[in-house]
Amino acid sequence: MTINIDGEKYYGTAEICKTAGISRATLFRWLKAGVLPEYRKNRRGWRLFTDKDLEQIRNEVNKIEVEPSPANDILHNPGRTQWQHSAELQIVKYNRKRY
Repeated sequence: MTINIDGEKYYGTAEICKTAGISRATLFRWLKAGVLPEYRKNRRGWRLFTDKDLEQIRNEVNKIEVEPSPANDILHNPGRTQWQHSAELQIVKYNRKRY
């Protein structure tokens, strides 16, 4: 549901999620984390988003965060043994499971 207030177009939560290709839970998690520092609410308390907000959400969706991987280390340090690389990969997998 698009709403015009003072000549500016506002979108509801469902429209923002559908347009950006994210779930409602993801949107609310990002709002809680402060990805969108400001947004409006209507008299019912429903969140309203502008085109600028939609652009910020799309930018967040398009962010790619790559964490370093020990698997890439095998290509860059060929002098190490396969066992050393395998042991490091096992440690990384173990640490990821704990969190």
